[in-house]
Amino acid sequence: MKKNQIDIITLGCSKNLVDSELLMKQFEANGYHCVHDSKRPQGEIAVINTCGFIEDAKQESIDTILEFIQAKEEGRLNKLYVMGCLSQRYQKELEAEMPEVDKFYGKFNYKELLKELGKAEVPACNERRHLTTPHHYAYIKISEGCDRRCAYCAIPLITGKHVSRPKEDILNEVRELVADGVKEFQIIAQELTYYGMDIDGKHHITELISEMADIPGVKWIRLHYAYPNQFPLDLLDVMREKPNVCKYLDIALQHISDHMLTRMHRHVTKQETLDLLTIIRNRVPGIHIRTTLMVGFPGETEEDFETLCEFLNEFRLERAGVFPYSPEPGSLAATYPDQVDEDVKRRRVELLTDLQMRIVDDYCANMVGKVIEVLCEGYDEESAIRLVRMTRPGMRSRRSRNRSSSSWREPERRMAFRMRASQCCTGISI
Repeated sequence: MKKNQIDIITLGCSKNLVDSELLMKQFEANGYHCVHDSKRPQGEIAVINTCGFIEDAKQESIDTILEFIQAKEEGRLNKLYVMGCLSQRYQKELEAEMPEVDKFYGKFNYKELLKELGKAEVPACNERRHLTTPHHYAYIKISEGCDRRCAYCAIPLITGKHVSRPKEDILNEVRELVADGVKEFQIIAQELTYYGMDIDGKHHITELISEMADIPGVKWIRLHYAYPNQFPLDLLDVMREKPNVCKYLDIALQHISDHMLTRMHRHVTKQETLDLLTIIRNRVPGIHIRTTLMVGFPGETEEDFETLCEFLNEFRLERAGVFPYSPEPGSLAATYPDQVDEDVKRRRVELLTDLQMRIVDDYCANMVGKVIEVLCEGYDEESAIRLVRMTRPGMRSRRSRNRSSSSWREPERRMAFRMRASQCCTGISI
């Protein structure tokens, strides 16, 4: 056990990761040494930042807490603290079930942990983070909460209403990170395109991204978690015209059947979704779209599922994550009587995933022979594989076996270089 060391374990999404990074900076300003997501935690204090989004995430959080409780009982840990979405929603229940945890904090009061340790918040470090990502990229969280009330989702119950960060705070954070060497900025929120609506009822995401793109040193900007209803179309002009705004959009569609969209309370129709996707592709040539698709939502029929498969096969989205519906206590959909059998959910996940992988395989095959700009993230000596991040619209292929590139330096020297896509990337999910 190492004195004065705090192990931070982050579960869940990138928004949680930003919270952990903010807390780590405060700990370090108070003299602690912080280690993030260590495979072998050795600190005298551990902080677990939990996720409470779906059942699997809850179980992972609980299992992790129990693992650290055991370490504490065996004398390998002095203090254990829990924060994040799970404890935000179930704090009283967790306190009753896990008295071995020294204290539970929610999602928004976690800096009170400093007082618990006899320390104080350092104002000079507010909004500053200890980055846990590779040095060349960082997540930028532009808002908290969500005003949407999708029938399946518990997020508004956990995080509350949408609250936008002040624009200048965001831009100043980007400038500071650029000065620290960050090149790529991944913009995140529960719903990105709602940014600013809570301030004056108007979308401000376009002006935010446009001004961010004009900051010297910003190499790439990547947009995550847009919503199809009331999408601000002027954002597409910025994506087309600003060379450092990646032609990549992460937009959660969830389904395409009108029957399902209505029951999910998505406030968008099939035709409106198709029209929006067509506009996006037409106004931003070469854009790559990533989405999430939910199967097994209460009342989903075989016809609904076939409609979803037909849509994916027709529009051939570059990336799609497929997951089964999970009933969340407190959500409207959890009260629906026509829940879908788990075996049916699994079958539909497998079928839709297989379809998407065939689309990805075709896409990868079409990339063979093209020359693209990538960012080299590292080098695996044993397999002679370079780990790369592609600049073009959010692609995530990681492998290249080309040893002889003349622009190669040491693996810790992250740099951009040009390479020719080869057969080795075919079949890798990007």
